[in-house]
Amino acid sequence: MAENQRSSTDATEVIEVDLRQPAVAALWAWILPGAGHFYQRRYAKGVIFLVCILCTYFFGLALGGGRVVYASFRSEDFRWQYVLQLGIGASALPALVQSYRVRQGQEPLWPHIMVPPENVQPESKDELARWHYNLHAFFELGTLYTMIAGLLNVLAIYDAYAGPLILVSDENRNRAPPKKGSKRNDSNPPPESESEKKSS
Repeated sequence: MAENQRSSTDATEVIEVDLRQPAVAALWAWILPGAGHFYQRRYAKGVIFLVCILCTYFFGLALGGGRVVYASFRSEDFRWQYVLQLGIGASALPALVQSYRVRQGQEPLWPHIMVPPENVQPESKDELARWHYNLHAFFELGTLYTMIAGLLNVLAIYDAYAGPLILVSDENRNRAPPKKGSKRNDSNPPPESESEKKSS
């Protein structure tokens, strides 16, 4: 039993992840969820992040009829939720283009997707109020899903930049790691814990 525990803890010491250039990986991870992990050749994680995060985002966008992601920083309609949604990267950037075109008096590229509401007046039946009325709770749910997707991608970006979290036991943390090229001396095994002494 004690021998199995030692071999498993020794295995954690040799885990190495090639993060390549972490800043570049983090940038790719922001542009497209999972892309930074593909860049690092961590394909399994890349697929998981790509599928889960983008599905969460586009499901929320569909729930809200394409209206829950829009960029507006006017005093009467400060869309702070968009800051969190922007964590998803390129998928949220069209909202900035749509907002810019509307401010310039141009027609939006897509008439009902990521376009900010016009003439928002608090406590009045404006366009934003009609969205809430027509979509009912789906407007809030869609907003929530897209915000969660953005925040999840922030975690994925951090994972691409800093690598995976590896939990190490207290016993291994106090033991100095072996130097590169050196072999482990089996004649001096690590000290046994109290539970191991009792079992023997």
